[in-house]
Amino acid sequence: QVQLVESGGGVVQAGDSLRLSCTASGRTSSASGMGWFRQAPGKEREFVATINRSGGNTYYADSVTGRFTTSRDNAKNTVYLELNSLKPEDTAVYYCAAGRWPYLMTMREEYDYWGQGTQVTVSS
Repeated sequence: QVQLVESGGGVVQAGDSLRLSCTASGRTSSASGMGWFRQAPGKEREFVATINRSGGNTYYADSVTGRFTTSRDNAKNTVYLELNSLKPEDTAVYYCAAGRWPYLMTMREEYDYWGQGTQVTVSS
């Protein structure tokens, strides 16, 4: 089993930045490819970003490309999501996810473990 704990959410104004962290514990060898998703009230959970095992490859949803950056520190079992130029439509609960496969993954079904989520609220 893998436990994922996100942190770093908060209430910010449009144009501000935040950095989310997600730390894995337990059987961390199963936390290979990692991803970020978000869910706004009344909407489905949607893909935001993914990073492969080595951290050398990343992929983003069109809505966040150029504004968000994901990275990882495998020595710390931690993945990060930098959120820049935030917009009110970025308001959501952000979830970290881990999968057993080492490559980029954009589908919820590809992930085996999920964190509890952290709230990001962007005011206009």
